[in-house]
Order: sequence, then structure tokens, then C-alpha cells
Amino acid sequence: MIKVIGIHSHSKGSEDMVNKNQNTKQPDKHNTEVSFKGTFIAVMLLGVFILITWFGSYVLFLSR
Repeated sequence: MIKVIGIHSHSKGSEDMVNKNQNTKQPDKHNTEVSFKGTFIAVMLLGVFILITWFGSYVLFLSR
């Protein structure tokens, strides 16, 4: 844990606050897994749109 040092770090009240903050149990962040399936699909759709736009522009360039 990171110990917070302030202007009044030598006073008893500050040490009690730091100790209380260190003793509180925090949820384990390593056990939660995030699914990026929606993000992957959105990026793929954007890529397909960009490719279609580029090929459409190329075909338009060739036809003129």
C-alpha cells in the first residue's frame, strides 16, 4: 500500500487515518474479466465500412 504523507504526518490522527485506510478490504480487481466482443465487432464493422469506402472511391476514380 502507499502511505500518504502530508504536512501533519507526525500527528497521531493522521497515522490513525492511514492505518484505517490500509485495513479496509478492497475488492480483488484481478478476478474480474471484461468481455470485448462488442468492441471487436464495432471495430470490424468500422474497418469494413472504411474498406468499402476506399474501394468505392477507387472504382469511381477508374470509371472517370
